[in-house]
Amino acid sequence: MAAAANDRGLLAPTDRKRASVRWSTRALHGLLLAVLAVAGLGPMLWLAKAAVTPTQDTLRHPMALWPGGIDLANLTEAWTRVEIDKYFFNTIALAAGSWAVQLLVAATGGYALAVLRPRIGRYLSGAVLATLFVPSVVLLVPLYLTILDPPVLGTSMLNTFWAVWLPAGANAFNVLLMQRFFANLPREIFEAAKVDGAGPYRLFWSIVLPMSRPVIGVVSVFAVIASWKDFLWPMLVLPDPALQPLSVRLPALQQFVELDVFLAALAISSLIPIALFLVFQRLFLSSAGLGGAVKG
Repeated sequence: MAAAANDRGLLAPTDRKRASVRWSTRALHGLLLAVLAVAGLGPMLWLAKAAVTPTQDTLRHPMALWPGGIDLANLTEAWTRVEIDKYFFNTIALAAGSWAVQLLVAATGGYALAVLRPRIGRYLSGAVLATLFVPSVVLLVPLYLTILDPPVLGTSMLNTFWAVWLPAGANAFNVLLMQRFFANLPREIFEAAKVDGAGPYRLFWSIVLPMSRPVIGVVSVFAVIASWKDFLWPMLVLPDPALQPLSVRLPALQQFVELDVFLAALAISSLIPIALFLVFQRLFLSSAGLGGAVKG
C-alpha cells in the first residue's frame, strides 16, 4: 500500500527509466533551480554590485559589472556621512530588545498552555488564536494611545525603545508556535522530573528550554527579521531622528545623498539579516515543519 502510494506521480516508474524522459526532467529541474536562484539571489547580488558602483554607471549600465571600475569609497561615505553607525546601533538595540521580549512571552505562554495545561487553557489558546484574525492596522490607534499614556506607568513611552520592545511581545503566532512544539515533547520526561522533585520553574528552565533549541532558533529568526524591517511602528513612536532605526532613517535621507551612497547604505543595512539566516539556516530549515519533537 505504501509502495503504491510512493509510486504515484506525473511520471510512472517505467517512464523514468527512459533516457529521453530522464534527461528532460533533469533539464527542467535545472531550469527551475536557475529561475529560483535568479529570483532569490538576483536582487541581493545586484545591490552588492551597485553598492560599489558609481552613480552614472548604475544609471547608464545597470546590469553591467563595474564598467567604470569599483568605487569602495561609497561604503566609507555611507558609514560616515549618512551616519549608518548610529542608526545601525539603534536597529540592533531595537531588534535585540524585541527578540528578548518576544522570546520571553512566547516561551512562557507556550509552556503554560502546553505543559502546565490550566483548566481554561483551551479557551486561552482560542483567544490567542483569535487575535491572529484581527488586522494589525485596526490595533494601530489604540496601541499608540496606550504607548502615549500607559495606564500603570503614568508617563509617556514615546521616544523610548520600550515603545517598540513591549508591543513586540504581543505576537500570537510565536506563542502558538511554541505551544505546538512543547505539546509534542514527550510527557514521560516531565513526569519523571516531577517525581524527582522538579517544580514548574525548574521544569521550564532545565528540561523544556534545553529541548526546545530548534523552535527557539525559528522564533529568534522571525523576531529579529521582523524588527529589522519594521517601518511604520518605529516611525510613529520614535519621532526623534537620533533614536530611529535604519528602516526609518534611510528613506528619509534618500533625497539628500547620491544614489551610489544610498545603495551602499542599503547594502550595509542588509548584512545582519543575511548573516543571521546564514548562521541559523540549518537550524531554521530543519525545524521549519516543527512536526515533531524529541523521540525516544
